[in-house]
Amino acid sequence: MDKTADVAVIGGGAVGTSIAYFLAKKNMDVVLVDKGGIAAGTSGRCDGNVMLNDTLPGYDCRLKKLSLDLFPVLARELDFDIGWSQKGSVLVIESDLEMTVAREYCGQMQELGLPARILDRQELLADEPHLAKDIAGGMEMACDGAINPMAMSQGLAYGAEKLGAKIQTHTVVREIRRDAEGCIKRVVTDGNDILTPRVVNAAGIWAGEVGRMVGLDLPIEPRQGQLIVGERSFRVGKRKLQEFGYIMAKFERDDYQRGLTPEMEKYGVAFVFEPTEPGTFLVGSSRWFAGRNIANSVAVLRCIAQRAMRFLPILKDIKFIRTYAGLRPYSPDHFPIVSDTPVPGYYVATGHEGNGIGLAPITGQLIAQMITGEKTAIDVEPLKFSRFNA
Repeated sequence: MDKTADVAVIGGGAVGTSIAYFLAKKNMDVVLVDKGGIAAGTSGRCDGNVMLNDTLPGYDCRLKKLSLDLFPVLARELDFDIGWSQKGSVLVIESDLEMTVAREYCGQMQELGLPARILDRQELLADEPHLAKDIAGGMEMACDGAINPMAMSQGLAYGAEKLGAKIQTHTVVREIRRDAEGCIKRVVTDGNDILTPRVVNAAGIWAGEVGRMVGLDLPIEPRQGQLIVGERSFRVGKRKLQEFGYIMAKFERDDYQRGLTPEMEKYGVAFVFEPTEPGTFLVGSSRWFAGRNIANSVAVLRCIAQRAMRFLPILKDIKFIRTYAGLRPYSPDHFPIVSDTPVPGYYVATGHEGNGIGLAPITGQLIAQMITGEKTAIDVEPLKFSRFNA
């Protein structure tokens, strides 16, 4: 028999489950559909950083701060351990030239009222003694946190179910049908159909296919990232570390050059280190347009390892135990699309790229506010789908 719902959410990652949860909190009848399991795609193949330290000042930073503030709330209200911690993070500044840029960046963050500060070489090495001795210093963001992405997605799905939402995994969406006026009417799946006036496309790298079901062209591409997992050992680092140049790799800034090999440049490699709860650690990262390939590349992994050892030379003496890759939903301007669309009843929440985990709560809140007609927590104009058709 067909199911009925106020809203059908397509996508069971961190973003989709957050949307389902926030809609269910507003007493909306929600069905979440995913062709795999919860967090079976990008959300199950990423790190769990919730950071302002890698966000450019301005709207993007304000949006992420709103989302960061929701994590402790979710950790309290969900009957599920989502692995939330708030130990801060450090951007490692490699050179005096980078320090000049970083001081300006830090000042901009401080003007926004954020707990950012510059650490000189001695301060940073006292805090993280295994870093290379020739680095110039660091920039600390004390409010940054971390989450277990899979536990978070599962916890949000479980929380949504407790509020009455229906979670329908391992179900493929075949078609989205509209009525004579062009409004959303039915989601056709390989199981039961869903009769609904609203659909939220939170399908990540598959959002383009789901968009084409209603005639929309969403500018989303998969952008591969690879990570290396280190063995349990002594504490290599206390908290999240990444190079200041990571921001330049992420946003493709070219106002100064880092000391990278051409191969590192090709694969968008930047040093990232994250300790994990079980005592292992993650090392990354890369940003590479490789289609939908999630196979690891020896060339990419070699670049990641080389870059990591430049900042943490002690990694030469520690074994790596496995590697994995995931695909981020990339949008051309590096902003997500969190928006209504020209199709009545059809909403989009995708294009978060490497910020899907960190922005999942605010995305869920914003979509729920849009659908229920409430004032949104922040002006959503910069997130509108219409910006690509201007």
